[in-house]
Amino acid sequence: VQLVESGGGLVQTGGSLKLSCAASGSIWKPNTVAWYRQAPGQQRELVARIVSDGLTNNVLYADSVKGRFTISRDTAKDMAFLQMNSLSVEDTGVYYCNLFWRWYGLDYDYWGQGTQVTVSS
Repeated sequence: VQLVESGGGLVQTGGSLKLSCAASGSIWKPNTVAWYRQAPGQQRELVARIVSDGLTNNVLYADSVKGRFTISRDTAKDMAFLQMNSLSVEDTGVYYCNLFWRWYGLDYDYWGQGTQVTVSS
């Protein structure tokens, strides 16, 4: 399984960006897709996650992005998105797409290479 993120870049405070994640390979469904970020010198942290069980999608956001970021997915196209609005300098970091599922007790956990988001003041 490969994950490729795109859409990062340089934006001013208050601006918007939309990140995309394209997955390819043998993908088990349902699965969980998430966006994480890592700021310089900081640990990687969860930004948003969609847990799909085949019937419903449960969405979780970090408190710091609630009301500003929106995670979505196109299951048929194996893509995920992160719409980021009202960006602040604190949102700067490398954003990673993550795909996860558990199959017969085994965890399958995949990461993209990351895309840089830089918010300037």
